Amino acid sequence: MTVSVLFIGGTGRISTSCVREAVRQGMDVTVLNRGRTSERTLPTEVALLTGDANDPQSVRDALADRTFDAVVNWVNFTPEQVQRDIDLYADRTGQYLFISSASAYQTPPAYLPVTESTPLKNPYWQYSRDKIACEDLLVRAHRDRDFPATIIRPSHTYDETMLPFDGGWTVVDRMRSGKPVIVHGDGTSLWTITHARDFAVGFTGLLGRAEAIGEAFHITGDEAPTWNQIFSWVAEAAGAEANLVHVPSDAIAAADPRWGAGLLGDKAHSMVFDNAKVKRLVPEFGLGATPYRLGAREVVDWYDAHPDHQNIDADIDKTMDRLAERYAPRAM
Repeated sequence: MTVSVLFIGGTGRISTSCVREAVRQGMDVTVLNRGRTSERTLPTEVALLTGDANDPQSVRDALADRTFDAVVNWVNFTPEQVQRDIDLYADRTGQYLFISSASAYQTPPAYLPVTESTPLKNPYWQYSRDKIACEDLLVRAHRDRDFPATIIRPSHTYDETMLPFDGGWTVVDRMRSGKPVIVHGDGTSLWTITHARDFAVGFTGLLGRAEAIGEAFHITGDEAPTWNQIFSWVAEAAGAEANLVHVPSDAIAAADPRWGAGLLGDKAHSMVFDNAKVKRLVPEFGLGATPYRLGAREVVDWYDAHPDHQNIDADIDKTMDRLAERYAPRAM
């Protein structure tokens, strides 16, 4: 039986790969978004609807009397948005998938690897606390109203358009210019980084699955390189040297609170995940996954082919200059 799925959003960094994989698996895929132009293209088999996810009447008008086996909202970040969807989709779907975040897990984690039973607690990052509140709301709705929720927690997931650094292309530009780049801590913390097309295999395997309802799953890669390795592989892909300057995360946060929030609330801590739970339902997940050393080449190649996306963050560039001046090792 063909699974019918509605993707709300559907043209983002992770969601596009999931749409493509769902089509590849023969699912009946509908995408609802505001119809804005994206550099990511969707398969021609997708049914496209125009509506604003933050305007329930707009969504009702777009969907009319359609129902789905699964509904996925990629653009919900607050409990108010989730409550709106509970009311909107309770009678329209057999499964509702909420995209949470692995940053909701206890930070720093008390033990590794992280499993789905690791507590949810992040005192450093409001984004993560909002995701936790959304999850709490869905758990209550499933318990009290039998709302068919499945919670998904991606970790750091990228496609060819995304660099893993704050400042994005700024870091690669500095590498190619021979300037030092800033690495938090001593660069030896472990970081799980996952290609979106690999994530998509695990994710689509949960669509329409009764066994996944009422459950939470993280879907991450099994590779966890150090940050020193990540920076070095990007430099290698860019044909540059990696002149790394290590700076305490607290010092980065003091110099740039926006940059620091994502470090202290997420990237500064080693994160390694046990994917056994999703693999029990989707045994093909993880087979033939893209190692980041190869993924970095895809990303740099994409930016080289799209120079209009090679944006420099002037503020972070200046902050890196100041931090490098202070923390770079001095010749004896």
